[in-house]
Amino acid sequence: MTEPVIRNAQLDDTRYISDLFRTPVTTWQRLDADGRVQDVTYEALSLYERWLHGGPWMSVETAAIWLNHLLKRGNVVYVAAQAGEIVGYLEAYPGNEPAPFGSHVHIAHLVAPNQVIKDTLMRKLRERATDDDFDRFTTAFSAYDDDARTYYERFGMQRIDRTQQYTIAAQTGQGFYKVTEHPNPNPEQINGWRMTIGRQQSARQHWDALWPRLWEVIPEIRERRTHRLSFNAAGQTAFLFCQQQLYAPRTVDVCCWSPKALKTQLITALRDWAHRENYRSLRLALSEESTRVLPDDAENAPQQQDIYAVDVI
Repeated sequence: MTEPVIRNAQLDDTRYISDLFRTPVTTWQRLDADGRVQDVTYEALSLYERWLHGGPWMSVETAAIWLNHLLKRGNVVYVAAQAGEIVGYLEAYPGNEPAPFGSHVHIAHLVAPNQVIKDTLMRKLRERATDDDFDRFTTAFSAYDDDARTYYERFGMQRIDRTQQYTIAAQTGQGFYKVTEHPNPNPEQINGWRMTIGRQQSARQHWDALWPRLWEVIPEIRERRTHRLSFNAAGQTAFLFCQQQLYAPRTVDVCCWSPKALKTQLITALRDWAHRENYRSLRLALSEESTRVLPDDAENAPQQQDIYAVDVI
């Protein structure tokens, strides 16, 4: 078997990349009028129902929008071609965050049917990182995903952080803060900033996925309450993306980018803002370091995400 050829992805590759992401999905489901889960064919699902199985790659229509967005934003998007077919895909995001992340390339998706193709994509990414003078590779995966851990440790990657989900109550609080709408999606605004809340992957990846208004053409997504905010609390400036939780509309999911480490005053302001917006609770993914600012009534959930890194050699 010949080694695959690695090249930059093109819009013409959309259908084949979508196929790679959809292949592992063995059962397509939706809720019927009574709220019961029913198995259906892929063709019977709407764009939104397909989306719920794994995001924009689940249908060609949304995949084309997403791939175009990735390419325009200057992210790393490679495909592996073999015998005229697309057999692998790698998606990575350049980023610059405070230690321990530094100047890095974050591997968000590495999709291929076997390890040989994955390794070839990884070698290509290493060449790109060296040419562009990045200091580190990073990636992230579920703390319970032993296969991913085994694979990335082969490249010398080690865990540098772990995030866990917590829920806290919305409530009125004392303190002064200022909050305004912030629609500007330019990623240069967060260059050198840390992602203090919601970092399941990388600060740049989450920004590129959440801040631009790509998906408001889908009615079900447009109907969910979404807030893009500039916050200032006790001298801490932050950008916050807050979105009504899909199955618990009185809970809001929070992501936060800031030049400083997370402070108690920002959490207090965020709880007060959420209470004023008629939410009952907030769901936060926090690093081990940031948990020190949580209130005593915070409840943790079992979801944990490990972040791995290795220096570029």
